[in-house]
Amino acid sequence: MISVTRPHRDDVLLAVVGLSGGAILWLIGIHIQNGRLFEAPWVSLLPLVVMSALELLRRNAPLTALVVGALALVADQFTVGSLATLLLFTDLVYAAVLYGAPAASRRIPVIALLVTVATTVGFVAWAPSADAVLIGIVIGMVFFGPALTGASVRNHRDAADAARLRADQTALLAEMDRAQAVTAERSRMARELHDMVANHLSAIAIHSTAALSIDDAGTSREALGVIRQNSVDGLAEMRRLIGLLRESGAAGPPSAAPTLASLDTLVGQAGANSASSGLTVTLDDAREESGPLPAPVELAAYRIVQESLTNALKHAAPGPVTVRLGRSCGVLTVEVSSVLGDRPGPRAPGSGAGLVGMRERVALLGGTMDAGPEPRSDGSKTWLVRAELPVEERTYRT
Repeated sequence: MISVTRPHRDDVLLAVVGLSGGAILWLIGIHIQNGRLFEAPWVSLLPLVVMSALELLRRNAPLTALVVGALALVADQFTVGSLATLLLFTDLVYAAVLYGAPAASRRIPVIALLVTVATTVGFVAWAPSADAVLIGIVIGMVFFGPALTGASVRNHRDAADAARLRADQTALLAEMDRAQAVTAERSRMARELHDMVANHLSAIAIHSTAALSIDDAGTSREALGVIRQNSVDGLAEMRRLIGLLRESGAAGPPSAAPTLASLDTLVGQAGANSASSGLTVTLDDAREESGPLPAPVELAAYRIVQESLTNALKHAAPGPVTVRLGRSCGVLTVEVSSVLGDRPGPRAPGSGAGLVGMRERVALLGGTMDAGPEPRSDGSKTWLVRAELPVEERTYRT
């Protein structure tokens, strides 16, 4: 089945107007040349009809229309001629450049220029006169002028298409950047929320389980005290996070992020929460270098210690839990060790998201982190978390 493309509405209009205009010129007897092979005026209508029909192909088959139109124009030279036929041919040249293939649209103006120059030189050499030059000018107006106009319009159209494409690509890249920024911000919020709340909720879960399972008023009262303290602290942390989320639209100062200066408080609170589980938490600050640290490094180190202490509260066997800090050669080292093994008593469930969050924090700062069991001299094993964070100022990813 052959697929036929319908001509454009404007092309049909051009064909009708051209044919009608040529017919009117023929009826009133206006012609553009005399003394031709076919003197009968009606013969000039044949090239006119052909040229008008070719207007229907100016978009769908522009090169074919131009070639056939050129033959019709040559045939028109043997008749008394019609101005409408000549004007329709100029439109076919223009359309061939504008709607034709890129290679053809580049060649047609060059060919038109060469034909115009060659014809002008030929006429001048054959009959040197002003009429010969005038003939060359007319050929240029009929052939080269429309081709040059079509090339100019096509260049502007291609430039506009390229600009729209660049705008679409820019919008797409902007949307991708926005989506990545939203994803990164959600990940950052998830890490902050997990690190801030998990420690308090783990302590609440353990001590509430102890209060429910041990029938002792003193133990229950102590557990309830720990539960209340962790509830208050967790609420304060949540308020701080909400304050951070509202920073961009708030007029007041932003909430301060935790730093290593508050590790003593964190370690003391962890020791109080884990005392009933047989854990003793100590801090060993052995930093050889002093001086301020970049805020992202301080926050990451604090959160790593906080999450490690939470994991120790959940999973460590009774024994020491040691937090060590070291700083030398431009690297801050954070280590948290605890006894690995099963222990009796209530334990809080863990999701495994804490280690993932710690690794993400360290990776964003360009550091390294290891977490896993280490053998002890007495045959038991220690769970060791070790992170190395570069402390030089840089632009950190978030």
